[in-house]
Amino acid sequence: MKHFIPPWWLPGRHLQTLWQPLFRDRPVPATRRERLLTPDRDFIDMDWFEPSSEGPLVVLLHGLSGSSKSPYIRGMQVALAAKGFRTVALNFRGCSGEPNHTALGYHSGETSDLSFLIQQLRRREPQTPFLAIGYSLGGNVLLKWLGETGTGADIEVAVAVSVPLRLDLCATHLDQGWSRVYRNRLLQELKEYVASKLARLEVLGLEEEAQKLRALGDLRPIKTFWDYDARVVGGLYGFESAQAYYDASSSRRYLLGIRRPTRIVHALDDPFMTPEVLPEDHELSPLVEMVLSDSGGHVGFVDGGFPWSPGYWLERMVPDYFRRVLSPSTPTLAPQSLPDPGVHQSPLV
Repeated sequence: MKHFIPPWWLPGRHLQTLWQPLFRDRPVPATRRERLLTPDRDFIDMDWFEPSSEGPLVVLLHGLSGSSKSPYIRGMQVALAAKGFRTVALNFRGCSGEPNHTALGYHSGETSDLSFLIQQLRRREPQTPFLAIGYSLGGNVLLKWLGETGTGADIEVAVAVSVPLRLDLCATHLDQGWSRVYRNRLLQELKEYVASKLARLEVLGLEEEAQKLRALGDLRPIKTFWDYDARVVGGLYGFESAQAYYDASSSRRYLLGIRRPTRIVHALDDPFMTPEVLPEDHELSPLVEMVLSDSGGHVGFVDGGFPWSPGYWLERMVPDYFRRVLSPSTPTLAPQSLPDPGVHQSPLV
């Protein structure tokens, strides 16, 4: 594998992080939207990109305040299609452009919608190889689900990019220096997410659900993720504190339970976190591979010789990795050769 090397024209963690959301010419694949009704009478929306009717299927999970329209999701869908993969991008609840119908939405440790989606897909396609890639929050959800389910994870291989493996450390780091700019933007988007959902619930006459959001109080004074997660995530999901939420949801504690080939891609200069979030060797399943880069920012990894012809390293690396793992000629450690630890959790350090 050729490791990521930043180009001369896009150095530094912040330029790498901001290039895609601000400057990338966004691919617009001809996607098809599908809505699944969930067991709790809500819905999730998915966007399919299937240039062919056959082939392996990759599930894509976006990051916090993202969606299936995020440039890294669309770019990856196009790149995977060129290698013969079909893709379906999950929009977490309320992220598809329409607020969902319950007070609950999504958070870094909420894996039930991913599990439900995989189950529904498997019923339709019992023989299709399933793969998955998650970015940032979506990567945390993916890794946690893999660790929780062990040998029961119904996918072949996974990639997780720029994952906040220790949520408490990330929340604290975002209160420091220039990282506060990202924090403020994300918190504003989350507050708007809650406000738009409340307005929609009131229009639909779902008073009981609307009251759950009103009970959270005025969110405008909230300035940190510690406060937001304690008030909103804790209030809606029953966590006693932000620390309780972080401890239960940080994917680092679930890595030892993963029983599918999984690659974690991380830049050491990620402005959303510090290298302290990274696991030690004893916390990793033998099937987990860490790919560390000195640079790349947060979901960045932009390369290419010139700014008018940028390249996207992940969109070359991930399809090639998927192909190698799926190839019968490539030796890999079979998941069955390892015991299933169930819900074993290594302690947070």
